[in-house]
Amino acid sequence: MSVTNSLIDPLEHGDNPPPSNTELRAPGRKRMSKWELYGRRFARNRGALVGLVIFAVLVLFAVIGPLFQQYDHIELDFLSLSDPPSAEHWFGTNGSGNDVYAMVVVGLQRSLMIALVVSIGTTVLSAVIGAAAAYFRGTVERVTLLIIHFLMVTPTFLILAMISNDAGGDWRVISLVMILTGWFFSARVIWTLSLSIREREYVQAARYMGVKGFTIVLRHMLPNIGSLLVINFTLGVVTAVLTETGLSFIGFGVKLPDVSLGSLIGIGANSVSSAPWLFYFPAGALTLLTVSMALVADGLRDALDPTSAAGGRA
Repeated sequence: MSVTNSLIDPLEHGDNPPPSNTELRAPGRKRMSKWELYGRRFARNRGALVGLVIFAVLVLFAVIGPLFQQYDHIELDFLSLSDPPSAEHWFGTNGSGNDVYAMVVVGLQRSLMIALVVSIGTTVLSAVIGAAAAYFRGTVERVTLLIIHFLMVTPTFLILAMISNDAGGDWRVISLVMILTGWFFSARVIWTLSLSIREREYVQAARYMGVKGFTIVLRHMLPNIGSLLVINFTLGVVTAVLTETGLSFIGFGVKLPDVSLGSLIGIGANSVSSAPWLFYFPAGALTLLTVSMALVADGLRDALDPTSAAGGRA
């Protein structure tokens, strides 16, 4: 909690920067904006920059990768069954003759799409519900916390597995269910932080001026926990990828003819000794994706936290 509490810093309210950046107030020097300060602190974190570069390369590969493939991911080459990587099939083929390169490209696209949709959905839902419960208090708060605490003790992974299996592996249904079962942990943290923001002077002034409660939540409370929301979104990408991978690995996620990195890893795990390329290529893409986003999230946390020494001095 010490890290998340420190994210609500004076920079969010337009006051003077924290003491660690006193050089920004030196006479005769133009004071930089808070986003410029965040950018410089982020750029000083080499691990975060490496993660950002890796993630950008993966996104570029998912976007332009189809331009270089010779086969579609569902197209069969009966003359190349379980062939290792070659000039014709860069990542080899599986036992049915599918091109593994094309499957990895499509799988990366699908995993990225699910991760971004789920992370955006859970971040928005948790932010609005958590902040609204803290602001309105009373019955709204009690009902919201009752739902959150109930969901926290519910085996959501099993529910997600059963629903996604009944849906036939449709990634849109999987994403929707992951959003509905993944917002409450962040909402509980946001509710805790929003309790103190509710008593700030600018929130009280807006209330006395007759601004509607939900407008106060959206315009005054949520922007002041924006740092936390950015980090939650970044970590949410990692969580969504791992959740989808777990579901697909055990056969309850994305199903053929659609593929994801998780489903490809599940298929490749059965032949890792006889045809290791079926496992190593999708597993490598998944590892790079999760590690890169974890590094970016760590860099964002240090950049947005004014008490962190890891971000260096701007």
